Amino acid sequence: MNTKVIIYFLGWVMNIEALLMLLPCIIAVIFRETSGFYILAVAAVCGLLGWCATHRKPPNAVFYAKEGFVSVALSWIVLSFFGSLPFYLSRSIPVFEDALFETISGFTTTGASILTDVEALPHCMLMWRSFTHWIGGMGVLVFILAVLPLAGGYNMHIMRAESPGPAVGKLVPRVKMTAKILYGIYLLMTLIQIGLLLIGGMPWFDSIALSFGTAGTGGFGVLNDSIASYSTFNQGVITLFMILFGINFNVYYLFLIHKPKEAFHSEEARTYLGIILVSVLFITWNIHGSFSNILMAFHHAAFQVGSIITTTGYSTVDFNAWPTFSKTILVSLMFIGACAGSTGGGIKVSRIIIASKAVKKELSSLIHPRSVRVLKLEGKGLEHTVVRSVNAFILAYIMIFVLSMLVVSLDNLDFTSAFTAVAATFNNIGPGLEQVGPSSNFSTLSPLSKYVLMFDMLAGRLEIFPMLLLFSPSTWRKQ
Repeated sequence: MNTKVIIYFLGWVMNIEALLMLLPCIIAVIFRETSGFYILAVAAVCGLLGWCATHRKPPNAVFYAKEGFVSVALSWIVLSFFGSLPFYLSRSIPVFEDALFETISGFTTTGASILTDVEALPHCMLMWRSFTHWIGGMGVLVFILAVLPLAGGYNMHIMRAESPGPAVGKLVPRVKMTAKILYGIYLLMTLIQIGLLLIGGMPWFDSIALSFGTAGTGGFGVLNDSIASYSTFNQGVITLFMILFGINFNVYYLFLIHKPKEAFHSEEARTYLGIILVSVLFITWNIHGSFSNILMAFHHAAFQVGSIITTTGYSTVDFNAWPTFSKTILVSLMFIGACAGSTGGGIKVSRIIIASKAVKKELSSLIHPRSVRVLKLEGKGLEHTVVRSVNAFILAYIMIFVLSMLVVSLDNLDFTSAFTAVAATFNNIGPGLEQVGPSSNFSTLSPLSKYVLMFDMLAGRLEIFPMLLLFSPSTWRKQ
């Protein structure tokens, strides 16, 4: 284990976080809020520690797989710890585990909250809270790869560990350029959404904060009723961009290099959009009697389906009051999630496709034992290692889910609340149902349950294995 290069990388994470904290400090100046001093103080400490760790580059700055995965897992823990301090020190969130829960929920783009009155927070804290979504959406480590010169091509291990999906490939030969392209697309789409929300009459502060939450598919709002108070136009804009941010960014890159045919032939994107369309139509049919007309039912159904499948977590209505059929569809979408290579969470559409094809292949082999079938995705044959990793992911996913359910059930919640609390955090969604529904929050859970759900949020965002590696003795054993 190359501990020096890990410390060096963590130092850069702290440097970047200190720099990013300047945005809420600017908001504090604009709104003349003294809470900004706490953010500035934490930024100064973070920057100082970062400088101490990075002023000397280690002689061996090459990342191998082990260092890459460990660096990613520890980076998100360090990010969350320092990110929670402004909330705790300013007493905006006076209990430390609550401040940490809120921050991890922000960086992992989960959107689960312990706050009972969001509007009571100062503007600078609200902006930092939403900005954590934007930072975590594409991943601060992908940003570091775009600006920090690391040795050789081994830093691909970092991108693979942080990026959602069964496999990550380079858009271009150099990882650094790939990271720049991803962040360029991410930033451009965010700016377009901010502009459209401003055109729709939304205040500039709300437009920026909600666009950060949409881009990162996070879901932190600045009002207690989430998105319900905004105009139908602005709700429609957010619906559209939630769905767009849930698509694999490789599709957008193909459009940029003028290869629209390849983009439209993305099997994962077509499946993802098909699931959304079918879900919206079924829910619209199921809830249309609760609204003034079928168009409004379609509008709210589209918003909630887009919000849940992309794991954003915004809400325009209390979908906990919808019929069981509609709620069942939404819970199912929690597990499916968005596309690989997007900012969304969940199991991922690509894994669902691969697992479904593997089942179909097994059924076919039972009928035709001598037949040879090759699993394909996007028209390309899948290597056995990819299928094996999908199977291992799903098994680890089920094991962690069941164990988390057992711990959370100690709080004596009803089954629906306990089940959806784990589903909402593990899949990085935000609200669940019943006691953790869109009109409630996670504040009533015990500290033990909150720490378990914090682990689930981190594990869900980092595709499980980087977090599990931290608990493996072989990870820390000297070779």
